[in-house]
Amino acid sequence: MTPDSLGQVVDVDGRVLAGGIVVDVDLVGVQKTLNPVLKAKALDNRLPVPILGDPHAERVMRRLDPGYDKGRFRASQLGLAAVVRAKALDDWARDFLADHRDAVVLNLGCGLDARVYRIDPPVTVEWYDLDFPSVIDLRRQHLPPREHCTLIGSDVTDLAWLEQVPRGRPVLVVAEGLVPYLTEDDVRRLLTSVVDAFPTGRMLFDTVSVSAWRGSRWDPIGRMYNAVFRCGFDDPAALASWHPLLEYVDEAPMNDSPVLMDRAPATIRRIYRLLNLIPSFRRSSRILRFRF
Repeated sequence: MTPDSLGQVVDVDGRVLAGGIVVDVDLVGVQKTLNPVLKAKALDNRLPVPILGDPHAERVMRRLDPGYDKGRFRASQLGLAAVVRAKALDDWARDFLADHRDAVVLNLGCGLDARVYRIDPPVTVEWYDLDFPSVIDLRRQHLPPREHCTLIGSDVTDLAWLEQVPRGRPVLVVAEGLVPYLTEDDVRRLLTSVVDAFPTGRMLFDTVSVSAWRGSRWDPIGRMYNAVFRCGFDDPAALASWHPLLEYVDEAPMNDSPVLMDRAPATIRRIYRLLNLIPSFRRSSRILRFRF
C-alpha cells in the first residue's frame, strides 16, 4: 500500500483505501476534481467560525485521505472561494424551498457534497443527486442514505436521466462546479430541456469567464486531474436568451466575497485582496441565479 499522487492510500491494484476499506471506483478526468473541493469544505469546518460548516465533508475527507491536512501546505485555506460558492448556492436553495415545499431538487454533479444534509429539506421535497456512476458508488459508501433523496448514476449530458424525475412540480436545479466542464452546446441543451420539462423553477450554478476557460489548459491543477474547462462566458446573463421563459436574476460574489474576507485566515485574505486587484481574476468565476 502506497500513497498516490493525490495523497490517498492505494493498494497494489490502484484501488483507494478509505478508512481501511477498499473503495472500488474508477474516477477519471473531471470526476477527480471532487477531491480538492471536498478538501476545501473539510478544512473550512476547522475554522473558528466556518463559512459553510460541513462536518460531513471533514468526516468523509478523513476517511478518503487520513492525512489530507498533514504537511506544510496541505492545510492551506486557499480553496475557500469554492466554499463561498457552496454557501451561496445553499442560501439560495433554502430561500427557494421555503416558498416551494413541494419542489423537485436536481443537484447535478453532486460529487461527495452533503448539500441535502446541510439544507435538510422537508419530506415533501423530492431530492435527486446526480453524478457519474463511479462517483455515485463512492457516495453510497461514504454518505448515509436519506428518505426522499434519490441517487442517479449518469453523465449529466445524457438527458435520459430526466425521465426518472417527476414533472408538474416546481424544480430547483443546483450545479456546483459543473457548467465550466461542459461544452456550450451541452449547457444549452441541459438548461432548455429543464425549462421545457417543468412548469416553473430556479437554476443555480457557477460559470467562468472566457479568459479563465481558455487559460485552464495551462492550469497545473486541472492538468494534474486531466480536467480543463470547456466553456466560458463574459456575460453569463446572456444565457437567458437561450429560452424565452428563462430569466437572469442576479449573481453572488465569489473571489471577492465579503464573507471570504471576514472569515478566511489573515494570510489567505491578503492573497485574495492582491489577486482581486486583477479584474480578470475578480470576475473569473460567477455564481448565478436564473428563474423561469
